[in-house]
Amino acid sequence: MSGCLHRRLDIPDIPPQMHVSAASDDRYAAFRHSSYLRFWAARFLTTFATQIVSVAVGWQIYDLTRDPFDLGLVGLIQFAPSLLLFLVTGVASDRFGRRLIMGLAAVLEALCAIALLVLTLRGLTSAAEVFVVLAVFGVARAFFGPAAASLVANLVPPEDFANAVAWNSSAWQTATIVGPVAGGLLYGLAPEAAYSVAAVFMAVAGVLVFSIPKPAQHTESEKPSLQTLFAGFSYIRSEKIVLGAISLDLFAVLLGGAIALLPVYARDILELGPWGLGLLRAAPGIGALAVAFWLAGHPIRDHAGIIMFVFVGFFGLFTATFGMSTAPWLSILALALLGASDMVSVYIRETLIQLWTPDRVRGRVNAVNMVFVGASNELGEFRAGSMAALIGTVPAVVFGGVGAIGIAALWAWLFPELRKARRLDGRV
Repeated sequence: MSGCLHRRLDIPDIPPQMHVSAASDDRYAAFRHSSYLRFWAARFLTTFATQIVSVAVGWQIYDLTRDPFDLGLVGLIQFAPSLLLFLVTGVASDRFGRRLIMGLAAVLEALCAIALLVLTLRGLTSAAEVFVVLAVFGVARAFFGPAAASLVANLVPPEDFANAVAWNSSAWQTATIVGPVAGGLLYGLAPEAAYSVAAVFMAVAGVLVFSIPKPAQHTESEKPSLQTLFAGFSYIRSEKIVLGAISLDLFAVLLGGAIALLPVYARDILELGPWGLGLLRAAPGIGALAVAFWLAGHPIRDHAGIIMFVFVGFFGLFTATFGMSTAPWLSILALALLGASDMVSVYIRETLIQLWTPDRVRGRVNAVNMVFVGASNELGEFRAGSMAALIGTVPAVVFGGVGAIGIAALWAWLFPELRKARRLDGRV
């Protein structure tokens, strides 16, 4: 972690567990660093703006074509660049500087929002031109993600990193809860209003990123080769704690994902209607946000690995509880507890991945991690939907929850190094 430890870039990466201090008790420790404060604001604004764009584009495309398949294409087109370009985005993050990549990506996102604004003002006649803009928008997000995830470790010292992860998660959860609401309201006023606000937010985010003093970073200087391109994979395969953490998330979410089936529960099982669907969709985020605020002031001190496995198990348990519930209050509570449990595991997992990854390959490791996270969400929704079609909605959700519990138990046995990880400041 070069920047915050004042290390020279010619010093080889030292395992982080050998030179860190205890985690801070200060709830706002990460914000004491002005660079992180600007970074946090930039990430919040881009996430918020992305939610506005997603809602506005969804409404606009469906108004234009009345084809639900096109709504599926909106998400797929934005995710595809992360999958297709992850080798390039990771290398760029490690070679050219994360602040530069993150800032340029935010500017490109702003230009895409402006392009959507121009298309709307001109009069939209075809979904194809929107899809082209969304593809470019997906490319920007593909570069933005690994750079932003890796930059945090260059802005705060290791003892404040867990606090930074908690506040990052708080920003993301808040933006994903409030952003769609704001997007709907703005689109209700005028589509142009939604795209204008999104463009401004992304442009401001770009300015904030470029205002961050250039942090010290171990930049990759080797000539590009297959070895450097696949260095992220090589490190993940060799470091059992990182491999276990990333693969645990992949398979737990793949099995435990139930969000795609919430409309079925709201309409047919709980009979709540559209307003109830909103409550169901918000419940996991509210639970996660509450826990993120708690963790910001009460960092996990010991037995991090065991705690992570326990809460992945809770994630599965509350998923199964939601699946079997026919009482609206219990369903909403189960979803809130599901989100809270997931937040604990995310907090531990992301902290371990960043602190156990050398700075020289952190971008490439985060690019792989982001693909796994995205794939688990996309495939998890497909798993839930296809199983629901085959065996019914309730059995599909309950099976997924029980499967997530099984994954937690199996991974605790397969990855004893991860289970034995204790400190979130980088020490075992």
